[in-house]
Amino acid sequence: MIVCHCNVLSDRDIRACLGDGPDCPRAVGEVYTCLGCSPECGRCARTIRAILREAGVGGCGTCPVGDCSGHDEAAPALMIAAE
Repeated sequence: MIVCHCNVLSDRDIRACLGDGPDCPRAVGEVYTCLGCSPECGRCARTIRAILREAGVGGCGTCPVGDCSGHDEAAPALMIAAE
């Protein structure tokens, strides 16, 4: 399934770059970097964050790992910048 239409990234692309190593992405912005692109419109941030949670990685550093549900989902571009 295409997750990011701006960069044409699929859920498989995103899952393929996740792992346990120190260089593996833990935040939405790091996923873009790992895949050699950057966020455009930000609509996919919520889905990428969900994929990170499903994989057991991610988090903003303030919330418990994978549970950043308390953030304002209405401003994904700001959340990407904060990560």
